[in-house]
Amino acid sequence: MNSFPNYKNKNILILGLGLLGRGIKDTIFFVKKGANVTVTDLKTKEQLSTALKQLKQYKNIKFVLGKHRHEDIDKADLIIRNADVPLNSEFLQYAFKKKKLVEMDESMFAEFCPCPIIGITGTRGKTTTATLIYEFLKKTDKKVYLAGNIMGQATLPLMDKVKKNDLVVLELSSWQLQGFGWKKISPQVAVFTNIYPDHLNRYKGMRDYIADKRNIYKWQHKNDYFIANSRDKVTSSAVKSARAKIKMFSSSQVPKSWEIKLFGEHNLENISAAIQVAKIFKVKDKDIRTVLARFKGVEHRLEFVKKVSGIDFINDTTSTTPIAGQMALASLNKPIILIAGGATKQLELKNFSKDIAQKVKAVVLLKGTATDELKNGIVKYKGEDKILGEFDNFEEAVKTAFKYAEKGDVVLLSPGCASFGMFTNEFDRGEQFKKIVKDLR
Repeated sequence: MNSFPNYKNKNILILGLGLLGRGIKDTIFFVKKGANVTVTDLKTKEQLSTALKQLKQYKNIKFVLGKHRHEDIDKADLIIRNADVPLNSEFLQYAFKKKKLVEMDESMFAEFCPCPIIGITGTRGKTTTATLIYEFLKKTDKKVYLAGNIMGQATLPLMDKVKKNDLVVLELSSWQLQGFGWKKISPQVAVFTNIYPDHLNRYKGMRDYIADKRNIYKWQHKNDYFIANSRDKVTSSAVKSARAKIKMFSSSQVPKSWEIKLFGEHNLENISAAIQVAKIFKVKDKDIRTVLARFKGVEHRLEFVKKVSGIDFINDTTSTTPIAGQMALASLNKPIILIAGGATKQLELKNFSKDIAQKVKAVVLLKGTATDELKNGIVKYKGEDKILGEFDNFEEAVKTAFKYAEKGDVVLLSPGCASFGMFTNEFDRGEQFKKIVKDLR
């Protein structure tokens, strides 16, 4: 294993600071390495104010906000690309043309990491599966770290902590996996949960999206492990080209007698995938069961918020795709008042509209570029009388759902659409929902 390069006095460009914490922590990492750091982002100083506050104490950072510039790329010895900067960005393409060294946080870490990495990808279930694997592996005698596409986490800073006998669990998005493809490397243990249409506002089509996801296992070796969903067409066919040892998972592998707090068939799949990893690292059955009996899930994913006047409020804000909305509806067996709609990702909304028309008691719509299509679909499937209105005021939307709900009902935030427009991101949407709900009387 090569040792991490020395970046003292080198010019590092952070291309995209972002708001979720990764860009902030990467910036601090390079500042502490003695580098001259320049941070550029298309967002303005005002939009990035919370992120900038966390960097205030560090002196050798230069900020260029509201734009990226060719001159900053020209000067850079290393460029760290934020996953939100698309591959077709003119600035990224300019950097490639100038033969600049462009890295991504997770894959750069993976290249120099001294210990095994367990990587998890898929359209749905990544965070829940990764977090559960982390909880299981804490039952071994090893020190375990959780990072990657986890909110507020950055991976590169782990470089200063990890030792040879540790384990690192990384949730990996399709964009983060582009970096693994550049380096032709994959995690030693790869988990591929499923594939559904997603991010078609940034990909030409499903083939490109799946190609990035395949980097999770594509560069593995024969002693590595590839864990795939036996009921998903893409993941189960992926095993044919895999070089690693194969383990398949499905919801039916989880014993019905086990105490589990998560609901929904999709969560049984996530649990099954995590158990396969636990078994590779010899976690005992009794420890697996203990963890499962306590595990309440991950924030913002079918998260129980509060019961008000006998009505349950559930926050599923990370439902940013129609299939996620459908899964949420299938997971609950009480009458549902759904809060849905938002920004488009160029995804097919027909089946989600149909499920809303047929399965919910009522629906409150949030204004956005996808909402007209969603609404037309609900009307088409004869659910027009279930629509309680379309709102650009979130508090009003939640209070309308509450007013309509009766004891024994569920008010479910599961938009099935992206959040841009009314919210900073889907986590902001979830936080606002929880705050409004906690203030309800």
